[in-house]
Amino acid sequence: MAKEKDIRQIEEKRVSWEQSTLAKTPPRKKEFATLSGIPLKDIYTPEDILDLDYLNDLGFPGEYPFTRGAYAPMNRGRPWTIRQVVGVGTAKETNQRHKFVMKTGQTGMSNDFDVPTCIGLDSDHPLSEGEVGRVGVAIDSLADMEDLYEDIPLEGTSHSFTINHPTLPILSMFLSLAEKQGVPYASLRGTTQNDPLKECFAMKMFSFPPKSSVKLLVDTWEFASNYLPKWNISNMNGYPIRDSGGAVYHELGFTFAAAINYFDEALKRGISVDAIAPGVSLMWYVHMDFLEEIAKFRAMRRIWAKIMRERYQAKNPKSWQHRMHAQTGGGAYTYQQPENNIVRGTIGGMAAALGGVQSMAIACFDEALSIPSENAHRLSIRTQQILCHESGIANVVDPFAGSYFMEWLTNEIEQRTWEVIQDIEDRGGMAKCVETGYADKILTQEAYKYTKAVESKDRIVVGVNEFVSEEAEEDPEIFRVSDETERTQLANLRELKKTRNNREVEKRLNDLRRAAERNDNVMPFCIEAAKIYATEGEIMQALRDIYGEFKPPSIL
Repeated sequence: MAKEKDIRQIEEKRVSWEQSTLAKTPPRKKEFATLSGIPLKDIYTPEDILDLDYLNDLGFPGEYPFTRGAYAPMNRGRPWTIRQVVGVGTAKETNQRHKFVMKTGQTGMSNDFDVPTCIGLDSDHPLSEGEVGRVGVAIDSLADMEDLYEDIPLEGTSHSFTINHPTLPILSMFLSLAEKQGVPYASLRGTTQNDPLKECFAMKMFSFPPKSSVKLLVDTWEFASNYLPKWNISNMNGYPIRDSGGAVYHELGFTFAAAINYFDEALKRGISVDAIAPGVSLMWYVHMDFLEEIAKFRAMRRIWAKIMRERYQAKNPKSWQHRMHAQTGGGAYTYQQPENNIVRGTIGGMAAALGGVQSMAIACFDEALSIPSENAHRLSIRTQQILCHESGIANVVDPFAGSYFMEWLTNEIEQRTWEVIQDIEDRGGMAKCVETGYADKILTQEAYKYTKAVESKDRIVVGVNEFVSEEAEEDPEIFRVSDETERTQLANLRELKKTRNNREVEKRLNDLRRAAERNDNVMPFCIEAAKIYATEGEIMQALRDIYGEFKPPSIL
């Protein structure tokens, strides 16, 4: 810390500099701010971090408050996990794409699902028509899960499922597959996103009402605490909050407020915080403001550590550690001049690495146009490999620490995030704010502000509102799912329903309904239904029969 005398001298010199040297060259615009609208000064000095206490506010990597990193050596010990989200067409088609990206260098397996699967509908539901396998893999039953993992070992690989309200049937199918192959639950490593509240107001791929969805989430947490020691049973996800227009402090604040809601309900059931917190990871958006994103990752680790240790009195240091996955923002990509997205992905990947993530995906440059092509997947993986092995940014832990600006911005993001968390709590908690439409309204307002800034050119987006190409742009390779994919999926599903033991399926579904009526943990009953090829849609409907379905409130 600078001494008081030094601070006075710095202040005097800064004022002199502003009035003389700086005044000679006017700035290119009147006001500067981060992408989230946080006002920025010309320069930052020790004056801006007067209250910074190194040991209490920063500390060392791998130690509370984890500002500088969740683990001691960070990327010097083990590079971040390279993930590319994969999901296309049928399970067999996605299996082939997984093998391609794994051969290319992916080190973690991530599954993205089509819209019907994400909202808990079978492929043969009338609302699924035209959407089967279009923006992710269609998974209807254990049979599809078997095809998805054909010749891919369950052990030795980290598996990720981008699934939320239908976590129970999808995870049950995966566990049934493991049991069928003789793989013990305790050896399985992976993640189910399983963050249902944000689905109701940000992602908009929901099934159950907020309070019911929280109850079902706690069922999975309770089950995991007993049987899945290596599984990240929830991946709290700020990505769609940011993608829907939220500022950086909404991304963090809404996500942490949801986590608080989940933990409060888990504790009411008698689950120890230390039994579940080490199995919770977090996923974040990487937007285009390079320095703001680095500060965000540093701030969020400190906030999580404080919530776990100070609010919940967690004793296990692993509960305080914020383990995160980050993905560059698809919503920040443009379909105009799509090759520019390669640069955007590289900037985001650098911010994530410098911010200290444990796992990363760089959105493919053609994602604004279609499901990624194989070439685009390869390029995203190569970008991560170059960042890790050629750029040098993985050689030093938290290299921005001590920067006057970085420490000020980290503190500013933390403070604004706590204000959002408090606002949500004052309004009754995250589930209540989803029910009333408050969270949705905030994101809508923020999205409108950003859109107006782009339209007025207060915010420049290269190739969209400035630096637009005069000549016609050459269309890149675009991957499209064929109509044959949907026909194949429907034919397979019809055959399954005809040949399975339908009487036993109905019995297991009735057992599930009765368990839900008793308010039991329904996870074991979902597994029993999945084993005999009950479909996702059937399991979800059995749960909807008891828990109901979410009807979004009007916010206009």
